[in-house]
Amino acid sequence: MRIKDTLNLGKTKFKMRGNLPVREAEWQKQWEDNDLYEQRLKLNEGKPRFDLHDGPPFANGNIHMGHALNKISKDIIVRFKNMDGYYAPYVPGWDTHGLPVEQQLAKKGVDRKTMDRAKYRELCRQFAEEQIQKQMADFKRLGVMADWKHPYITLQPEFEAEEIRVFGEMFKKGYIYKGKKPVYWSWSSESTLAEAEVEYHDIKSPRIYVAFPIKDGKGILDSDTSLVIWTTTPWTIPSNVGITVNPKFDYSVVEVNGKKYVIGADRLAAVAEDLGWKDYKVLKTLKGTDFDRMTYQHPLYDVTGLVMNDTYVTDDDGTGLVHNATGFGEDDYNVGRRYGLPVFSPMDAQGRFTEEVPDPDLVGMFYDDANKVVADKLEKAGALLKLSFFTHSYPHDWRTKKPVIYRATTQWFASIDKFRDQILDQIEKSEFIPSWGKTRLYNMIKDRGDWVISRQRAWGVPLPIFYAEDDTPIVTPETIEHVAQIFEKEGSNAWYTHTAEELLPEGFKSEHSPNGKFRKETDILDVWFDSGSSWAGVMKYRDGLNFPADLYLEGSDQYRGWFNSSLITSVAVTGLAPYKEVLSQGFVLDDKGHKMSKSLGNVISPNDVIKKMGAEIIRLWVAQADTTSDVAVSYDILKQASESYRKIRNTFRYMLANTSDFDPKENRVAYNELRSVDQYMEVKLNNLIKESLDAYNKFDFTTVYKKIFKFISNDLSAFYLDFAKDVLYIEAKNSHARRSMQTVIYDAAVKLAKILTPILPHTMEEIWGFLKEDEEYVQLANMPEVETYENSDELLENWSKFMSLRDDVLKALEDARNQKLIGKSFEAAVTIYPDKETKAMLDELNADFRQILIVSDLTISDEEAPEDAEKLKNAAIVVKHADGEVCPRCRMIRTDIGVDPKLPMLCGRCAEIVEEDYPEAVQEGLEK
Repeated sequence: MRIKDTLNLGKTKFKMRGNLPVREAEWQKQWEDNDLYEQRLKLNEGKPRFDLHDGPPFANGNIHMGHALNKISKDIIVRFKNMDGYYAPYVPGWDTHGLPVEQQLAKKGVDRKTMDRAKYRELCRQFAEEQIQKQMADFKRLGVMADWKHPYITLQPEFEAEEIRVFGEMFKKGYIYKGKKPVYWSWSSESTLAEAEVEYHDIKSPRIYVAFPIKDGKGILDSDTSLVIWTTTPWTIPSNVGITVNPKFDYSVVEVNGKKYVIGADRLAAVAEDLGWKDYKVLKTLKGTDFDRMTYQHPLYDVTGLVMNDTYVTDDDGTGLVHNATGFGEDDYNVGRRYGLPVFSPMDAQGRFTEEVPDPDLVGMFYDDANKVVADKLEKAGALLKLSFFTHSYPHDWRTKKPVIYRATTQWFASIDKFRDQILDQIEKSEFIPSWGKTRLYNMIKDRGDWVISRQRAWGVPLPIFYAEDDTPIVTPETIEHVAQIFEKEGSNAWYTHTAEELLPEGFKSEHSPNGKFRKETDILDVWFDSGSSWAGVMKYRDGLNFPADLYLEGSDQYRGWFNSSLITSVAVTGLAPYKEVLSQGFVLDDKGHKMSKSLGNVISPNDVIKKMGAEIIRLWVAQADTTSDVAVSYDILKQASESYRKIRNTFRYMLANTSDFDPKENRVAYNELRSVDQYMEVKLNNLIKESLDAYNKFDFTTVYKKIFKFISNDLSAFYLDFAKDVLYIEAKNSHARRSMQTVIYDAAVKLAKILTPILPHTMEEIWGFLKEDEEYVQLANMPEVETYENSDELLENWSKFMSLRDDVLKALEDARNQKLIGKSFEAAVTIYPDKETKAMLDELNADFRQILIVSDLTISDEEAPEDAEKLKNAAIVVKHADGEVCPRCRMIRTDIGVDPKLPMLCGRCAEIVEEDYPEAVQEGLEK
């Protein structure tokens, strides 16, 4: 018989390599075939609820790493909540309407302007549904567990019907109105934009100083004086109807080069330097209120402008006087409305001047091209004081990446003025992670203007508004409900396949339409109104879901997007925020902090990573990431996650191999009968579970990962499992020491598998098959419970002291190794001379410290340390080479080799164990 055959060498079929790209897909099919999502929910029926409402990604193309971060984060939370005793359904959603779909069809040669609207929308629907299937497959492949059979989609008839009802309720409460005012206008999309659809990029713009001569100075200013304005949009000068000054500011009348100008007193020095005025004289100083209702002559046209007062004028830059074009600026519009000025916006949907512009040379010209023409004309008229260029941040259409303009158009708006305080109150009552999110959203709502909810596009939910023969808008509870019911049956395309009369309730009449004729609104609802109504279309509408949701989780850009629009619509209709808590995450960037783009060549596709490494590596990357700020990803970062995964997997492999002969029902050792070191590890494990559960409940995956990985690396691999071989391999199979240690290792394997399942479900499912637990799948198990162990604090304190001593001993062994005194630590004989307190601690622990320190001989001496002993903090130590020979079974250097003549090759300890477990070895003899 060979010596090797007398060792309890661990064996397992759990492979060292995960082969994740192949095995994950197999697990996912098994989960789907066995309806694991439904099984888990069924187990949790009647338990406390947790509802995470999925913010819908846009259905356009395969997923990117931002999608992966978002969906995996949600999956971790929902998996945890379900395993932690909550009924936690997860209904995934998709946003499907809007410009991106129209753009994709345009790329394919589809011209919406020449097609029947209903047929065009059908093509849009087909494209969106194809994208949903593509993205759904991608999300499933990440291991996301959800109700994939019943997702919510904004194009679903039942969703559209609920959205119509939300609109109707807001209209009934007087929150919806039609008006003409400047809004973000995308000439590249030929549509209005919401604030959430605008992003900022640097552009180079002209800036000009222009002099407007006074016409009526109210006896305060002479007609040879000019008001000086500064603007970065020369193209708006032809539409100028007013100039605004701040009533609280002082203004200087200055003379320079024989001409008189008005400049804000606090801006005079800066403006004079910019204009090169070296010798100027301040003639007098006036208050801003003195200018109210003066008039001036437009420098290019026979137009009289009005001087107005408003505090929005600042002295941060410019001249302290602001040029107003009421059709091209929000502040311009507001002050002009107060003074009764017309809203003048001579521009078409494509950004070209119409015939209304007072300059025939500009008719049909693109606004940006007009900058040079206007500047040249001002210079020729002697009104241009300076032209220069500068680079600054400017709003762009987030889809076309083209600059946008403010343009006054007739639109439908949602005004939040009437319930703004209610919204702010609901924000105060909601929780935010990170906490600054509350302040950010609060300030956005506090300062938010009216929401333009109409869009001049084809693919979206139609505004359910009818117009009578005299153009009076018709929106009543009856018309809304009738349209909603039709949409519920046929979808919103019914708006285009039915006449207005067919869409109205039977026999509907209005005093505004004596002939019974009506027409339909042609605009659609803003897509943010679509997704912003999901609390109604999903959380309130669907059985098995709760309103308000417990949690909304999206990227930090959604404070001005989905968090914002959902809040407004929900408070408008129900008086409540749609969420109890909001968790926002940073953006995914490359490892240099750059946004990912094809042009930079730094895009990483989740599908590519899955093919090379597996979805578990992406999931581990998500768990490691601090998502409170932007998150970096690169193949190097993913390789680091892969190394962490390998460490976790191999540690589990060791634990599985060395508990393969352990039956938890038969071989378990009770806690109070465990050896001291095993109790210590059981307490450490228990504390890890408590800390991990606490972190999960705070949605802090980073802390969960860090604590678990530290436990696996330091407490298990570098300590407990390091000396375990001397027990697991060497001791008798059923010895108390071995079964005691196996109890802890098995508990660690089970509890770690459970606590890691939300993060690494595929791997933990594979591990679960090697454990002897009742549940068929780990996902059907519950999170481990936190135990209460007697005297655990005292135990931890004593072992913590020992671990400090151990660090010193390991350092002394390393020094001895460097001096060539020993090779492996098993070659050492160590004598420790502890102080009184340390000796008491060691006596209290009563552990096999020789075994724990992995040396062949250990003496804890009561004597005084010799002069050559190495002085430690609470002890002294002497390291020598152990006397004796190496036992071929335990590999220790022993002086009792051959003490048992029946087994002369072995030390006394090994001989005793082999005689007990392998009596045949005595008769047959042992071979190396």
